[in-house]
Amino acid sequence: MGPTASGKTDLAMALCDVLPCELISVDSALVYRGLDIGSAKPEPELLARYPHALVDICEPSQAYSAAQFRRDALSEMQRIQQAGHIPLLVGGTMLYFKALLEGLAEMPPADPAVRAEIAGLAEREGWPAVHAELQRVDPECAAGIHPNHSQRLSRALEVYRVSGVTMSQWRARQQAVSLPWHCHQFAIAPSERGELHRRIELRLRQMFEQGFVDEVRGLMARGDLHEELPAMRAVGYRQVWQHLRGDMDFDSAFERALIASRQLAKRQMTWLRGWPGLQWLETGACREDQLKTVIGAVGDAISS
Repeated sequence: MGPTASGKTDLAMALCDVLPCELISVDSALVYRGLDIGSAKPEPELLARYPHALVDICEPSQAYSAAQFRRDALSEMQRIQQAGHIPLLVGGTMLYFKALLEGLAEMPPADPAVRAEIAGLAEREGWPAVHAELQRVDPECAAGIHPNHSQRLSRALEVYRVSGVTMSQWRARQQAVSLPWHCHQFAIAPSERGELHRRIELRLRQMFEQGFVDEVRGLMARGDLHEELPAMRAVGYRQVWQHLRGDMDFDSAFERALIASRQLAKRQMTWLRGWPGLQWLETGACREDQLKTVIGAVGDAISS
């Protein structure tokens, strides 16, 4: 695990060179076909050498949920184990990791009409107004959601409007689950926030140089996508979409994408700081030392 631009994928691929691992992506953007540059998807040559399960598995016109991820990840983990290899999950979508390890509460299915009502409220009054309504009916849930996190706000309020039961109450009914594996958990990140910000900006500039704007232009040209789809709400994609629509100039789009990337990293680090059982690795440390730390932690399990 780790924040964006922390070096998770490079370390995971290095581990595959020394351990009998197969990779499973834990990334809510990499699941979508066509989201390549802006999602920092590994190059095709790297994916051929280090195959990642759960990459390019659905169209950006579709929604992919944490529940779907859990189902797919468990299936891939079982397949990898049956092949005599070690499942190695790598990514930064913390909700997916949490869903995998703890399970998910049963929730009412999506209701397009209710979701449209909530989107209308947001369009008229802004997402902070949606957050305020959620705060009124489910303060516990609202406390854990940023006022501008549109997808999570919409779903939480939708659950209440559809069922009359808050998301917090649904979660309280959740049954504890256990996995048939022992999971060794590692987080990689720079110890200095400034270094993480430097890496984020460098990678974002590289994305734009590699043709990020043209990638989003091509997605817009498909005709079946809009900016409220989960895929198009991914960090960077939303800002470039708005630029191409004429809402802002290029420099403003880059700056907003940079701010959104830093905010994402901050949320990821908040998750990780409260995550039990993590062993931390330093971004930029000697690769050999990183590998020794991981292998030392899991060595007994491998040898047995």
